[in-house]
Amino acid sequence: MNYQAHEVKIDLGDGKVISIETGKLAKQAHGSVVVRMGDTMLLCAATSNYEAKDVDFLPLTVDYREKYASTGKFPGGFFKREARPSDNEILTMRLVDRALRPTFPGDYHSDTQVMIQLMSADGEVMPDALAGLAASAALVCSDIPFDGPISEVRCSRIDGKFVINPTFEENAKADIDLMVAGSLSSILMVEGEMDEVSEAEMVEGIAVAHEAIKVHCQVQLELKAMLDPKKTTRREYKEEDSDEVLEAEIRTATYDKYYAAAAKGVGKDERKEDNKAIADAYKETLDEETLDAKGKLIGKYLHDVHKDAVRDLVIAEGKRMDGRTTTEIRPIWSEVGYLPRTHGSALFTRGETQSLTTLTLGGKMDEQLVDSALVSKSDKFTLHYNFPPFSTGEARPIRGVSRREIGHGNLALRALKGMLPPLSECPYTIRLVSEILESNGSSSMATVCAGTLALMDGGIQIKAPVTGIAMGLIANEETGKYAILSDILGDEDHLGDMDFKVTGTEKGITACQMDIKVKGLSMELLTEALNQAKEGRLHILGEILKTLDKPNEDYKPFAPRMVSIDVPTDVIGALIGPGGKIIQEMQKETNTVITIEEIDGKGVVQISAVNKDDVDRAFKKVKDIAFPPQIEIGEIYEGKVKSIVAFGAFVE
Repeated sequence: MNYQAHEVKIDLGDGKVISIETGKLAKQAHGSVVVRMGDTMLLCAATSNYEAKDVDFLPLTVDYREKYASTGKFPGGFFKREARPSDNEILTMRLVDRALRPTFPGDYHSDTQVMIQLMSADGEVMPDALAGLAASAALVCSDIPFDGPISEVRCSRIDGKFVINPTFEENAKADIDLMVAGSLSSILMVEGEMDEVSEAEMVEGIAVAHEAIKVHCQVQLELKAMLDPKKTTRREYKEEDSDEVLEAEIRTATYDKYYAAAAKGVGKDERKEDNKAIADAYKETLDEETLDAKGKLIGKYLHDVHKDAVRDLVIAEGKRMDGRTTTEIRPIWSEVGYLPRTHGSALFTRGETQSLTTLTLGGKMDEQLVDSALVSKSDKFTLHYNFPPFSTGEARPIRGVSRREIGHGNLALRALKGMLPPLSECPYTIRLVSEILESNGSSSMATVCAGTLALMDGGIQIKAPVTGIAMGLIANEETGKYAILSDILGDEDHLGDMDFKVTGTEKGITACQMDIKVKGLSMELLTEALNQAKEGRLHILGEILKTLDKPNEDYKPFAPRMVSIDVPTDVIGALIGPGGKIIQEMQKETNTVITIEEIDGKGVVQISAVNKDDVDRAFKKVKDIAFPPQIEIGEIYEGKVKSIVAFGAFVE
């Protein structure tokens, strides 16, 4: 045996144990671990180049893949091998990336790759809840500069009790489903969906999750202590160049100008021009030699001074760069029915952010088929989010759907899906598509608002309208002063310390997504941000209800008409007929599409057509076969005589 393995365990209670092992697999990676819970096993390998890239950010790549062999399945498709990542895999990558990125040194610029692979799955343990722990443990077991450990857990409320890392079966019963990442001292990331819960209930869930995260972090430190210090001692790396004299000169020359420009309270384009003019004016005072030699440092220091000026303005005066107060929402206008031939449409604009969202209704054949290593299902509700470059006034190549677009679309979907009517009331397959036409912050929340209006415009009888808002934070660690910002701009997201998206109805929260850039976010501050978000959500709700206050009573003229009927399973054969003869004849005679499937021990027949008359005719035919009328003596019935026999006649 040419390896020495080390292992630690985390006891979750109820017989659930997580083990972390290192030293056995992938030993040429700079850090690697196998995380196991039940028969579910994740292999994570972390590597980072020793040479820094000439960039001003961390080139971090997080990759998560579910191997089909982990569940004894073959991949679909002609080539029978894993191909591009699924949406679910991409969403897991984003969860881990968003938790890890703030925990690296700000001046570390080497290519860093964290690869997580699902190698075995028992179908009970939810592997995405273990991915963040695996990533952090692999980095802790390496020499890569990393200000961890961190961990990530799923915290779900089931029957009134919060459960850490529930099984698939348990989580299906949850009314709060949170993914929370954090360190020993603070929360770093939150994402989840809820069934219209209160702000206090959500904060309670985050607090329970953080207690579990602390245990995970402590166990990782115990694992690190078992290893050879040479392997885990942080490597030396080339830090960013600096020039304190130059930085002081730039601050003296430009800070007041940036502060005054921010205080003007103008629009995005004018702010951009003002800031460019300040930077250009300073550069004109320098000679060509200095510009060539220290151009990157000059750009960095100008950015830093601008950032400090904007943040200081907010904390000192409660004034934001577009002139709003900290709680003020940008002007809102909306419109429904903008596109005449869609099944529903809505245009929602808040400040300089705009979404045009369309609704399309379909039948059983239009459902989204999902076939992954762990899940095989079909989805009746999909939401797609598109972010073209013209929405921010840019021209750049389009190379497929980005991870960001998939993440934002998923957040909006989770916000809305709980408000859709039950299948018995709405048998349609529903697709929403949000086209972001302008963007200056919080386009995913604009998608939620436009999505609500599009559903109501299309006649979908949603349980309650949903709106969303993005909250920001400006915090001064030295003074302890802070400001929570409602409805943040793109610049405030970039220059601030928090991006906290909250969606909900008048009754409560339906989804959230939070990323933190500072350490030590207290539960008190989190509660304050949520309460301020509620005020903003309700304001936005009032604005969109001015456009449409309830769902339209009927579907659009061009929407397909559809009904669904439950039938006994023993009549499914009679409806289909030999070789499908009966169902094919019904479809041909009535110009409809009829699908039949068995769900929960009963047959579900779905009938769709362009017009209601065709649907009604097909519905009557199905009903007559599934529930034949009782023949009464003396009544007259119309029917086709199929044959005459000695004892009577067969009539259809």
